[in-house]
Amino acid sequence: MNDHSSATAGNGPPILPPILPPGLWWGALGVLAFSLTVPLTRVAVTGGLSPVFTGTGRAVVAAVLAGVALLVTGQYRRRPHARQWLRLGLVTGGVVVGFPVCTSFALQDVPAAHGAVVIAALPAATAAVTVLRTKERAGVRFWAAAALGAAAAATAGVLHGGGTGGGLHGADLLLLAAVATGAVGYAEGGLLSRELGSWQTICWALVLGSPVMAVLSVLSLLSVAGSAGTAWSAVSPDAWAAFGYLGVVSMFLGFFAWYRGLALGPMLQVSQVQLVQPLLSIAWAVLLLGEHVTLPTLLSGLLVIACATTAVRARTTRTTRTTPSQPPTAMEEKP
Repeated sequence: MNDHSSATAGNGPPILPPILPPGLWWGALGVLAFSLTVPLTRVAVTGGLSPVFTGTGRAVVAAVLAGVALLVTGQYRRRPHARQWLRLGLVTGGVVVGFPVCTSFALQDVPAAHGAVVIAALPAATAAVTVLRTKERAGVRFWAAAALGAAAAATAGVLHGGGTGGGLHGADLLLLAAVATGAVGYAEGGLLSRELGSWQTICWALVLGSPVMAVLSVLSLLSVAGSAGTAWSAVSPDAWAAFGYLGVVSMFLGFFAWYRGLALGPMLQVSQVQLVQPLLSIAWAVLLLGEHVTLPTLLSGLLVIACATTAVRARTTRTTRTTPSQPPTAMEEKP
């Protein structure tokens, strides 16, 4: 299977303009959906919702939608085989559990613009995981740029103060953990999308993680109910609206486009589209939250993006890759 193999490829006329490869268009659509995730997570956790409920509850909402999609389309009859379930576990741990929960806790303490800067290391991290998973050869330039990008992201926390005044803080470590887990989930999900289909991959990952996320959501609800002076009526309407977007778009619909783009590929090229995400997130933070972007934040963001750009472009040839155990075209149906 090569970079252009995809469970999502069809024989009909192209839906999107042929100026750029289809994978890039779908990837750009996914990035546009994801660009609001950081600012709206900030809105949710500062508007009265707990980080645990924000991170887990949105996954429960998305899992319900995923279950309905699988049932209505009949895809529940085409369940993944044993090895694919194991790989779906990586996707679930990365984009269903790790990234949402880590960012929810981190964005209690840091501005959305700062979070977007640190998360700017995600494209390079995704490219690094992709290189490892697909057996592609990458030279010293690639690894040096990826390492420098991660270091620049950590330095962003020191320069900007993490929102708590000087030095690298726990929120920055949580954001870096979100980058690491998200990179694994993105890369593995992109590969699985070539076998299961793009929207099927995120649906199965959400269903797989739903028992744990549902339990954590219930526990967070009980915790809030038992807290003196805390009431759901205190949660702002903006926080609920942000939570709805996170559940329906960030955790569900956005992945339809993103995983389709990665599946159509080539994955390393599509991952470059995500370089614009931190700039979009910062723009949303300014427009929606009225945040003031400092010069260190902007400079750090540009440095991280420059490193990520170098990393994803500094690739060479690739070796052979394994053939999927299931015919990819058998799985792709529209919900």
